[in-house]
Amino acid sequence: MLSTSFRRRLSRSLQTASSASTVNAEEIAHFSRLSSLWWDEHGEFALLHRMNPVRVQYVREKLIEVAREEKGEDVARDTEQRRDVLRGLDVLDVGCGGGLLSESLARMGARTLGIDASESNIGIASTHASADLELSSRGSSLSSTGSLEYRNTSAEELLRDSKQYDVVCSMEVIEHVDNPAGFLSTCAELVKPGGHLFLSTIARTPLSYFLTILAAEHILRKVAVGTHTYSKFINPSELVSFFQNYSSPSTNPEVPKRPWITRIYSHGIPTRVEAEVRGLIYVPWSGDWKLMPRSATQWGAAECNYLFWVRKPSEP
Repeated sequence: MLSTSFRRRLSRSLQTASSASTVNAEEIAHFSRLSSLWWDEHGEFALLHRMNPVRVQYVREKLIEVAREEKGEDVARDTEQRRDVLRGLDVLDVGCGGGLLSESLARMGARTLGIDASESNIGIASTHASADLELSSRGSSLSSTGSLEYRNTSAEELLRDSKQYDVVCSMEVIEHVDNPAGFLSTCAELVKPGGHLFLSTIARTPLSYFLTILAAEHILRKVAVGTHTYSKFINPSELVSFFQNYSSPSTNPEVPKRPWITRIYSHGIPTRVEAEVRGLIYVPWSGDWKLMPRSATQWGAAECNYLFWVRKPSEP
């Protein structure tokens, strides 16, 4: 079930999605002020630096899992043994910030485009990538490591280019936008038929308020005060419900529209071939993040940080 507040936000944003930007100027200004700190592994974005390998591993493992189910064990095994598991794929990183995830995606062989509404974030990301010959266009052949490009633009503006991507990632972004449904719709239409959408965000629960706002911002000062807004947090069930009701525009009017999620189990968890929710737990004594098993979601593993994957239906 969608909460009343989230349903209202969805309704408002769906009504304005075609004309209104989801970019929040105050959020962009906040992260622009912090842009110079993106690559300080012990500073403002330390928690994201520690989270990034887990996010990358999840993307990798999910694509290998899909390859195993669709192409067989031999293909999956070959893919698993390769460093460049994203070779030949067009991958978009929406709200790329300083490029933590974008660089990792490029190193896995993807033709990667990172976009951000903050000009200063794009500047930092571009500067950092240009210092690495493996990622820079000045380096040797990038065929084995993919390619990396950055643009200072929004997802809505990029959608006008009519290009779609095999994989779209938007990590720790949706809780900072104005119109969550408009943003989800835009990201969804940037995905090719049969492609993948990966999100990372924060559930709206008492636990998440205590950990991400009270503790991380006000007590431990791990992140700047004002980074998070509790009312903007989104529960996993709300994302599942959105994609149960969302259908991509059909190019063939004779073919009925199909929701991205067509089945869920009795406890609200979608079938793993259509979508998945995985909790992310921070382990304070080691400083690492742990990706929780799929089965742990129904027992509260996604009450704070979590990853969400959903696949766009293939065209008939």
